[in-house]
Amino acid sequence: MKILDIKIDDLTIDKIFDRIDSFLLSKKQHYIVTPNPEFLVKAQEDREFKDILNKADLAIPDGIGLIFASFFLGKPLKTRITGVDLMEKICCRAVKMNWSVFLMGASPGIAEKASENLKEKYSGLKIEAGFENLKGNSEILFVAFGMPKQEKWIVKNLSKFPSVKLAMGVGGSFDFISGQVKRAPKILQRIGLEWFWRFMLQPWRMKRIYNALIKFPWLVIKDMVLLK
Repeated sequence: MKILDIKIDDLTIDKIFDRIDSFLLSKKQHYIVTPNPEFLVKAQEDREFKDILNKADLAIPDGIGLIFASFFLGKPLKTRITGVDLMEKICCRAVKMNWSVFLMGASPGIAEKASENLKEKYSGLKIEAGFENLKGNSEILFVAFGMPKQEKWIVKNLSKFPSVKLAMGVGGSFDFISGQVKRAPKILQRIGLEWFWRFMLQPWRMKRIYNALIKFPWLVIKDMVLLK
C-alpha cells in the first residue's frame, strides 16, 4: 500500500523473513527501509529521499502512527516492527545462516560496544564494527547515520561493497543495543508509546515528536481530502 505516496510493504513477520532470506541468497544487492511518520513527513519535502524509499527492496512499517494511518485509510497493515527489533532478528537469523554482519556509524565507540553486546546475546554471530570503513566481506550492513543521511549513503555507496547483499539504515539502534540509551519498558513498546519514553529521555527530540504526532496526521487527512 501507499501512505502519503510512499510505498509500505504489508507483510507478516514470516513473509518479511522469507524476503530477507531470498535477498541474502541472491547475487544482487538489496536495501531495506523502515518508514515511520518522520520518514514520510521528511519525504514530502525531499524528493531524493522519497525516491529512495519508494525504490527500496523492502519497506517495513516502523512506528505506531503508520498503523493508525493505515486503519484510517481503510487498509490496515498486518504488522509493524521497530528498526532495532528487526535488526536484532536479522542478527539472530545470521547466526543460523552463517551470515556476517557489519555495524557502521553512530558516535565513536558505540558501534563497537553494540557489536560486543550482540556477540554475547547471539553466540556465534560473525560481526565487526567501525565508523565509516567497511572491513572484511560482510554480507549484512547496518548503517546508523540517522534518517535520511543513512539511506542516501546506502544508495550512493552500496555498490562499492560487493560482498554486501543486504543493507539497512538503523537510526539510533546502536545506542539502544550498546546500552548508551535505555529502551522503553516492554509495556510501552507493545502499545506503541516508545516515542514518549524517548522524548522523556531526550526532550530535544520535540521537533521530531511534533512531526510524528501533529504534522503527519494532518498530512494524511489533507491527502485523503484531496484524493476525494
